[in-house]
Amino acid sequence: MTSDVPAAHSLPIDPEIPLLAPPQPIPGLVWAFRIGADGRPQALPVDRPIEPQHDARLWLHFNLTDTRALQWLESAALPIPEQARALLLSKDTYQQLHASDDGAYGVIADLLRDIGGATEDTGYLRFVMTEHLLLSGRHRALCAADATRRALENGCRIDSVATLFETIVENVAATMERVIDRLAETLDDIEEEVLSDEDVDLRKNLGQVRRTCVRLHRQLSGLQQVFHRLEEKDTSELKPALQIAAGKLAQRLDGLDRTIIEMRERSRLLQEELQLKIEEQGNNSLRVLSVLTALLMPPTLVTGIFGMNTKGLPFTDSDAGFWWAAALICLASLSAYLILRRIGIIR
Repeated sequence: MTSDVPAAHSLPIDPEIPLLAPPQPIPGLVWAFRIGADGRPQALPVDRPIEPQHDARLWLHFNLTDTRALQWLESAALPIPEQARALLLSKDTYQQLHASDDGAYGVIADLLRDIGGATEDTGYLRFVMTEHLLLSGRHRALCAADATRRALENGCRIDSVATLFETIVENVAATMERVIDRLAETLDDIEEEVLSDEDVDLRKNLGQVRRTCVRLHRQLSGLQQVFHRLEEKDTSELKPALQIAAGKLAQRLDGLDRTIIEMRERSRLLQEELQLKIEEQGNNSLRVLSVLTALLMPPTLVTGIFGMNTKGLPFTDSDAGFWWAAALICLASLSAYLILRRIGIIR
């Protein structure tokens, strides 16, 4: 049968590299890249068969909600450990990274992506890497993986599979950094509103900021632990193409996590200040209500007395009785006002 693979895909294959695909297109591929020995990436069509080449690396990114992709990953003769294959096919959301002589595999968190850009929801990227191959998969679109794809399409040079993985993690950090910048602007606006005299309910917006900070901190702390553990391990025996700069990535994530913690504390303080402002407004309202009640009680007493259906009430036989009663009502209110002013309730 004649293959429809372009000539660029038909170069001699290194016999030591196993065939990664049947003579049909790989199902469930979102995108695929071939990275040459010079580090230049080349986007591959996902609707055609893909074959490895000598001194070239492949990045195959899968949609793990596609049943055909899961079946292919489960049955294909891939040069990866069985534990890595099982993790790639699982739904485990625990962030982890396992390194061995023949490769590395794990799960890292990333922010989900929609049409408008990065969201505040968390997704997970599953990956398996060998010296010549990076397999990755996700159940929903992720920001960092897509940003790395665009970087490769723009000609970003990649020296090794480990460098490609580091680029993905750097894009995870960059995405979070953009979200952090957006949260900082929101906090600045909320702080301006809190310090102003305008009566605006900011509790919902402030609660959303705090919730996002908690989510990002949870995601970053798990990612930090992954690379700190890898940094503590002796990875000198790994092949150069698999040696991840764990210390550099951990330091980058540590800085972001400190910023998130500071913003979380700032949002907590703003929420406390907002609560005090709301309580003060409530106290002022109660004070006004109390003063009005105190001013109206004496006149109410006077009107109640004159409304009694009994004999002997004053001014009943006088033509100016109403005006005398009205004068008593005003005098009672004035007396209450002077008393409240003297004791300091009214200023």
